[in-house]
Amino acid sequence: MTKKNNQHNDAPERDEELNKDVTPEQDVATAEVKEDKLSDEPNPDDVSKQVVELQQKYDELNDSYLRLHAEFDNFRKRTLKEKSDLIKNGGERVLMDVISLVDDFERALVILNAAEDKAAMLEGMNLIYGKFTNFLTQHGVKEIETIGQPFDADRFEAITTIPVQDEAQKGTIVDCIMKGYSLNEKIIRFPKVIVGE
Repeated sequence: MTKKNNQHNDAPERDEELNKDVTPEQDVATAEVKEDKLSDEPNPDDVSKQVVELQQKYDELNDSYLRLHAEFDNFRKRTLKEKSDLIKNGGERVLMDVISLVDDFERALVILNAAEDKAAMLEGMNLIYGKFTNFLTQHGVKEIETIGQPFDADRFEAITTIPVQDEAQKGTIVDCIMKGYSLNEKIIRFPKVIVGE
C-alpha cells in the first residue's frame, strides 16, 4: 500500500517539474497549435458548398452514363436490325445471277422443242452449263476433286468399297457417285464416293 501511495504522491511533483521547464514562448506556441486544430474543423458553409458541388458532379456523371447507355442500346438494336436484314436479303445478289441462268434455260427449252439438229442442241446446253459453272466459281464455289485421291473421312463420304486389282488403288477413291463442293475452303456438300480395297 505504501508503495502505491508514494506513486500517487510523486505524480503532482512530476507535473510541476515539467511545467517549470516550459518557457513562456513554448506556452504561446502550444496555444497556437490548439487554435490551428480548432481552425481545421470544417466550416458548415464550406461543407454545404462541397456537398452541392459533389451533387452536381454526380448528376453530370449520372446523366452522361444514362446517355451513353441509351446510345449503346440504340446501336445494339440498329446492329441487330442490320444483321437481320443482311440474313434476310443476303442472297439477293446470288439469286439475281441465278435468274439470268433460268432465262437461258427457258430459251434453250424453246429451241430444243423446235429444233431437229442434235449438235445445235448439245452446243446450247454446253454453253449454259459453262455459264453456270462460271457463276459458281465467281461466287467462291469449287468442285472437290475425288477420283484418284486418297480417301479422307473428313473430306469424303464413302458409299461403298469395291475390290481392286491394282495395289496403288487401295485406299483411294475409284469412282464418284455425287460431286462435292466447297465454298471459300469450307465443304458445303461432301462428295459421295466409292473407295478401292
